[in-house]
Amino acid sequence: MPHAGGAVLDPAAPHLVVNSRTLYFGWLPADPDAVAALVPAGLRPSPERLVFMNQYVVDDDSQTSGFGAYSLTYLGVALTGVDAPGGLNPGGWWTHYVTCSERVRAYAAARGAPAVVGRTHIERHGGDIVAETEIDGVPVIRARCQVGETGGAISRGHHRYFTARDGQLLSSVHPFVAEPVDPFVIESLEFLEPAHPIYALRPENPLTIGFGFYSPRASFAYPGGLTVHATDADTGAGAVPASGRIDALSVPA
Repeated sequence: MPHAGGAVLDPAAPHLVVNSRTLYFGWLPADPDAVAALVPAGLRPSPERLVFMNQYVVDDDSQTSGFGAYSLTYLGVALTGVDAPGGLNPGGWWTHYVTCSERVRAYAAARGAPAVVGRTHIERHGGDIVAETEIDGVPVIRARCQVGETGGAISRGHHRYFTARDGQLLSSVHPFVAEPVDPFVIESLEFLEPAHPIYALRPENPLTIGFGFYSPRASFAYPGGLTVHATDADTGAGAVPASGRIDALSVPA
């Protein structure tokens, strides 16, 4: 997987990714209290403490507006009271953000994402998918799925993700369009390194899946700018989206 090099990207600029190979699903955790503890003040985890993960690979520079080819895995905790537009998908707090691309890491970190060095592999052999995420060369997550072929179905909508920077909670809305396969069955999800902090997000046994899909062609966008999220302390009431936007961000030194 080549690394995207070159000039530093403006973190306030939008970016488009098309036709990525994407495995995206959520599960109930083995330790709900540990998962809830990862969510900062001002946000509330979902009652069931649902964890989500997106493992994806962008195979060619031509599939992005400026990121280049790269792989990425992000994980986080589903939230309550801060749904994405349309109300179908809950907002999510990013706890881990793992990518092989220095360019993507810098862009994401400037937007508050907890970006670290790592790599994602998605291998398909017939109807079997194995998706593995490694951090600093050590495999930490492995998912196995049974998959079919794409048909006429299209999944589309928005995700809303939260990050933190300079003492503020930030929110961004990401539109997506994907062609999911059918059938789709998650056979197993392994967290391979008990000593790594990511192990707190491991699934309960037996594995309970909340949602999910695999798509060989999933497209999405990072929006320009970010929205500051007002907390209870800011408003004296429930946490609500603030109207203010950050349209200019600098890359941290």
